[in-house]
Formats: sequence, structure tokens, C-alpha cells
Amino acid sequence: MWLRLSKIALVASIALTCSLVALGNIVDPNPNLAFVRHVLSMDTISPDRSIHSRAIINPELQWFAFSLIVLGEILAALLLWLGAIQMLRHLMEAGPRFARAKAPAIVGLSIGVMIWQGGFLGIGGEWFGMWMSKTWNGQESAFRFAMMALGVLVYLIISD
Repeated sequence: MWLRLSKIALVASIALTCSLVALGNIVDPNPNLAFVRHVLSMDTISPDRSIHSRAIINPELQWFAFSLIVLGEILAALLLWLGAIQMLRHLMEAGPRFARAKAPAIVGLSIGVMIWQGGFLGIGGEWFGMWMSKTWNGQESAFRFAMMALGVLVYLIISD
């Protein structure tokens, strides 16, 4: 039972983080919208880099990209909360029922990894050269979150 409670608590903690990140982006979008705009416009990386043709400078497309990120954060948070609640409801049931209750959390954690690994590290870091920016480089925080979500995902899918 303690192993299951541990899994539920960790899923809920990632759900809380996703919820707070999404809420922050909704009630005060300017800091992270500015981050997305600078990464996409590639305006803080050296002008002699040959990848500047990839830049997205259209403000509507930048807002759209930011909106997709926030929607992903909301979706991840909702699925993680749903998974935590379902696992709690099936806490004392047989292994297969508890395992099925993990499904929303597994999807939510996967979405979290996709946002921070695929979106921020892959697309932002590599495609738009975020790693070259001294000012708008979010790779360390994106890596931390992606690894936390991945670690909880691996722990969650281990049989109890």
C-alpha cells in the first residue's frame, strides 16, 4: 500500500506543478510569452548563425505556439489529477485494477515529457537554437522538469 501511496503522491505533485505553471501562464502570460517570442524569433542568438531562416517573427504565430504550450500544460495537469484520483479510488483493489487506474497519469506524464523534452529542449533548444542564447535559454529548467516527469513515469509503470 505504501508503494501505491507514494506513486499517487508523486503523480499529484507533478499535477500540482503543471497546474501552477499553466495557471501562471494564464493569469500572467507576459513573462513566458516573452520567452517564447524571443526563442522563436531567435533575436538573442548570434546573427552570424546560419539557422536564422528558421525564425518565426509573426506575433500571431508566436501567440499560437504559446497557446499550444499552455493547452498542453492544462491537459497534462488534468490527466495527472484524474490519474491520482483514480489510483486513490482503487488503492486497495487488486493489481490489474490499480494498474488500469494509472492510465490517465501515464498519459499526463508522457505529455509533460513531450512538452519539456520535445517542445522546449528539442524544438526550442535545437531547432530555434535556444541553447545559444545567454538571455532566453530555458534548457536547464526544461531538462529538470522533463527528467522529473520521466522519473515519475518510470516509477509509476513499475508493478506494485
